[in-house]
Amino acid sequence: MTLGPRKRLYLGSALILVIGLCAAAAVYLTAGDDANGAVRYEVIDGVAYPVAPEDSKAYQRELERFGGKANVLAVELTRWFAGLWRGKALAYTLAAVSVAVSLALYVWARILEPE
Repeated sequence: MTLGPRKRLYLGSALILVIGLCAAAAVYLTAGDDANGAVRYEVIDGVAYPVAPEDSKAYQRELERFGGKANVLAVELTRWFAGLWRGKALAYTLAAVSVAVSLALYVWARILEPE
């Protein structure tokens, strides 16, 4: 028995969703939130928060001095994007990508002509 193109896309959509969400769950359970280069810690209400050198006002001033506001925004965007691929944020990224790809395949299968 052979599967038609529509059924193959439905099956692929389901497999991508299940495998992607399982991988996201595994990453979430095993990954920790790393302090990514913290040079010091600030204690607020008994909880220690890591402080990276990029978070200092002096660093922000130097960025703005050398490249203006656009440079500050570009550095923040780069840090945000790089943060998507580390720690527990990676689990959320994997889940979102697998849901998006699975949904795209499902919609593609729905708009195909009937067999």
